[in-house]
Amino acid sequence: MHIPSNRVRDIERYYLTELRTLYPQEELHTFVYMLFEAFLGWDKTQFLLHRDDTINQSDLLRFHWAAEDLKRHRPIQHIIGYTHFCGLRIDVSPDALVPRPETEEIVQRIICSGSPAPAAVLDLCTGSGCIAIALKHHFPAARVTALDLSPAALGLARRNAQQNHANINFVLADLLQPRQLDRLPSPFDLIVSNPPYVMERERAAMQPNVLDYDPPQALFVPDSDPLLFYRAIGHYAARSLAHGGRLVVEINQALAPETAQLLQAMGFDTSLTDDFRGHPRCLAATLRP
Repeated sequence: MHIPSNRVRDIERYYLTELRTLYPQEELHTFVYMLFEAFLGWDKTQFLLHRDDTINQSDLLRFHWAAEDLKRHRPIQHIIGYTHFCGLRIDVSPDALVPRPETEEIVQRIICSGSPAPAAVLDLCTGSGCIAIALKHHFPAARVTALDLSPAALGLARRNAQQNHANINFVLADLLQPRQLDRLPSPFDLIVSNPPYVMERERAAMQPNVLDYDPPQALFVPDSDPLLFYRAIGHYAARSLAHGGRLVVEINQALAPETAQLLQAMGFDTSLTDDFRGHPRCLAATLRP
């Protein structure tokens, strides 16, 4: 079914009615605002002021195909090609996870923590580069290094860094291969990571917009060893953090106590913080003296 009219008000109505069984109304309103920003360069105020205007047929066709993509649960960020993260535009692709609000919240906590600005930062499993770029933006004097094992993800991260004028050292390496980490320029004042943490048994409960479009290697860990990345991160951080340095990781809410206990056994003092949904999501750690 095609959008019946090229009037802005009718396009909005079409989205709210045609997709109402798939998405909450509030989310559909957000989708419409995001699409008008991406396709026409309108902000929300412009959209509200021009709801009785019409758009051309070429742009109407773009809205039609975007609606069809949403019916297939394609993420809105993939449809428009980017997302906003800590006030920055981050391009997205199937090569890396779409940056999540929970991750953005963790970065904001680091920025607003009141701790001294770090001189050297390491982002492990950088994906799109969003964490490293946001931290470099807010700590411009910091030397920021970002690591990933995916050449395609690093290519995306480099493009994002370039368009956000962030000078970052990107390293292709496998976190689970300790010898590959030897060339990193340690020590670091801050090590941060959003590693794979979704257990295979949780796959059935995941939404199609994540399961069908995010790269599996960035999501899943085996049920038999779901903390393998945190073990590797902890071992590296224990020998690579500067005196007084911090480790901050995003975690699986179902494994919060186990993840904290793992790092505590490695000599860290830990603190857990809930995300905006009330789930334990951020684990901060410092080495005991």
